[in-house]
Amino acid sequence: MVIKETITINSTLEKVWDTFTDLACWVNWNTVLKDVRTKGRSLTDGKSLKCTLRPFFLPIHVKLQIEEIVPQERIVWIARKKGLEARHEFLFERNEKGTHVISRETFTGMLTVGSGLLLPVKRMKTLTGIFLKDLKKAAEQ
Repeated sequence: MVIKETITINSTLEKVWDTFTDLACWVNWNTVLKDVRTKGRSLTDGKSLKCTLRPFFLPIHVKLQIEEIVPQERIVWIARKKGLEARHEFLFERNEKGTHVISRETFTGMLTVGSGLLLPVKRMKTLTGIFLKDLKKAAEQ
């Protein structure tokens, strides 16, 4: 199962990248992933971060393992939790309006069986859209 969302941000690629990778500032703009904890200040290849996600009422505590970072181009992280694996890829592309960001999250595992009946796909898609809109607002300031 795949969730894909895109957004165009009226800001430079450098500003969007810096906003996204500066974890210390996430508390100021990110309304989706809460309680972000990591040893470093920014996303770094090979590191992990812990955060809390609330698709509904109960919080889900998640560890995100950074799989790949290509500066100003791509960030990939993996989350594994109780029979579910989510691979989330963010692509950053410069364009005539600023920066185009593509979010592509691929879910695999037991919770995706039967068209994802046990996975709140619609809510996850909504949260991805909110995350991108939060990034847009922060990077355009």
